[in-house]
Amino acid sequence: MIRIINLRVAVTVKSDIKSIVEKKYPPLRGAIETIHVVRRAVDARKKPNIVFVYTLFIEVHNEDQVMKKLGKQKDVSVFAAEDPEPIVLGSVPLAHRPVVMGFGPAGMLAAFYLAREGYRPIVLERGQDVDTRSHDVETFWKKGIFKPESNVQFGEGGAGTFSDGKLTTRITHPRLHEISKYFVEFGAPEEILYKHKPHVGTDKLRTMVKAMRERIIEWGGEVRFGSKVTDLFIENDRIVGVEVNGSERIDTTVVLSGVGHSARDTYEMLYKRNVEMTAKPFAIGVRIEHDQAVIDESQYGVEPSSLGLGAAEYSLVYHDKESGRTAYSFCMCPGGQVVASASEDGGVVVNGMSLYARDSGVANSAIVVNVGPDDFGTHPLDGVAFQREWERKAYELGGSNFYAPAQTVGQFLGLSQAPSVQNSIYSYEPGVVNCDLHDCLPSFVTSVLERALPYWGRRIRGFDDPAVCMTGVETRTSAPLRMGRNEERISPTVRGFYPMGEGAGYAGGIMSAALDGAETAILCMAKYAKPN
Repeated sequence: MIRIINLRVAVTVKSDIKSIVEKKYPPLRGAIETIHVVRRAVDARKKPNIVFVYTLFIEVHNEDQVMKKLGKQKDVSVFAAEDPEPIVLGSVPLAHRPVVMGFGPAGMLAAFYLAREGYRPIVLERGQDVDTRSHDVETFWKKGIFKPESNVQFGEGGAGTFSDGKLTTRITHPRLHEISKYFVEFGAPEEILYKHKPHVGTDKLRTMVKAMRERIIEWGGEVRFGSKVTDLFIENDRIVGVEVNGSERIDTTVVLSGVGHSARDTYEMLYKRNVEMTAKPFAIGVRIEHDQAVIDESQYGVEPSSLGLGAAEYSLVYHDKESGRTAYSFCMCPGGQVVASASEDGGVVVNGMSLYARDSGVANSAIVVNVGPDDFGTHPLDGVAFQREWERKAYELGGSNFYAPAQTVGQFLGLSQAPSVQNSIYSYEPGVVNCDLHDCLPSFVTSVLERALPYWGRRIRGFDDPAVCMTGVETRTSAPLRMGRNEERISPTVRGFYPMGEGAGYAGGIMSAALDGAETAILCMAKYAKPN
């Protein structure tokens, strides 16, 4: 296989990729069998002259002869694709079916691989199926009627179901492409296989997760919704069963735990049952919203649809010399909306979401500041208490009805005659209340944001416009703790218990969580034989 990197093509070029390659590299004419687009990124540094930058895998006739004709070119090489390691099944008898806790990306992929290999997993998800969940979430947004077990955080697909559906990850692993192909099979757009910053969109994610669930069931797995694991049964430091909804017992010696970063009552239960965990850093802040055209103009210099480009994104970082902290954008959602993401009564949490089309006309992103155990304490659950403290203050500021506190950049920076949020763009439902965001965030966070906003405004014109709306609070950037696990991914304190995914502190998004779930299941199967 031939690999071509750094193939630069103006976005205005309409020729197909094969023609472009053959024109650029004449020795490939007539020799190409298949072309696989591995990556396509956008380079807008010399706007408005914007180009796509491709990485390609090309299969050809007579590869040696073709490479000889191509000669030595720094962007062309022979490449041997690395396949995922084969799955090996173990021999330790498994008297009961394995249990998977949670049906977010980690739990779903763990269950998927277990079911594919004949292990017939039992999936226990505290929330509801994606259709019921979507109805409950919409009711919450429109009417403020909150359901603690069916919301943006809990239910089929996990928190990522109501997000931009980003599939970007900084990790590399041969199985990532395999997982992406499964996602496409179940309804994700094919472009996720090659786009530099792929996303699915919450509308397509809902279809995808439902199709994956149906395949798991077809292969012998069982998926139970409204089934919260309320306790673990442990004998001699080993799992022997789980309690469901405070009453039902399911015997099992293997539990793959894919609980999300918002399952706080589950965290507390696991801590009581001696599952090893430690506090870890995360970040908190607010959501900021702009007219998408402002971001498009800054990033592209032109209206993106004129060049066949999607809504523009941004990624911002500010290193604060005064405090030593870092502020950064997180989960940027082009053409999306800010959504109510509470998982408990008495707290306001904001997040961002986009449909596949990204066509709302409004860009939003979290802008957050790092916090750690030095700020909130070293007990494993201190980070949870810290999150709750600020979420409850936001709830009270908003009127104790899930309205969110909001403030314009001008008000936040103390500018005279700054506009109020009623005159700005905001998308949060049920609604917002003009408040001082300094009252629902620590001062060491707000002071960094005060210095970061003008800095970012010098990089994206209009970013710190006084009329821009910020909504609080964003607290669920990542898990506030990490569960211990050994080389086999088993808890060192509870044998048979496999922590995995974002909620266990081992992932930071849909793809990394999905991979962690898949690889955890594969290691589990390497130890145990199929259950009878």
